[in-house]
This record gives sequence, C-alpha cells and structure tokens, in this order.
Amino acid sequence: MMTDDDMKRIKEDRGPDDLTLKIDMLTKQKEYLQSKCREAGGAILDLEFQVQTLKKDIDRLAEENSNLRIIMEGKKDESKPYLDKNRK
Repeated sequence: MMTDDDMKRIKEDRGPDDLTLKIDMLTKQKEYLQSKCREAGGAILDLEFQVQTLKKDIDRLAEENSNLRIIMEGKKDESKPYLDKNRK
C-alpha cells in the first residue's frame, strides 16, 4: 500500500519529460500570462483615458489661444485708429 510519503517521493522523482509536470508548468505559465495581460489591459485603458483628456485640454487651450489673439489684434487696431482707412 502506498503512503503519503511514497506519493511525495514519486512526484519529486518525476523527470523533465513527465507530462504531468509539463502540464503543471504550462498551467502556471498560462495563469501568469493572463494576470500580466489583465494588468496591461488596465494600463492601456488608463493611457487611453489620459490621451482623451489631453486631447480635450489641447483643444481648449488652442481655442483660448485663438480667442486671445483675436482680442489682442482688436486692441492693436483700436489703439491706432488712424491706420484704419475705412473708419470715419
């Protein structure tokens, strides 16, 4: 009759070509890769959110910049009315 010690010894005596050992190693590798893929997926989602936020910020700043340029050009024209030939 086989005891628990015998079972442990048999498991430890498995060679590198043992299929159960390969299955165990591949299962562990699969679980590890799945966890890393989940981490990478989360990082990708975070980066996509940051990209969208930055795009919105760029659009907002570009519009503000454009508005300020328009305001500054208007002030330049008002300070020199003699340059405007169409004004009376």
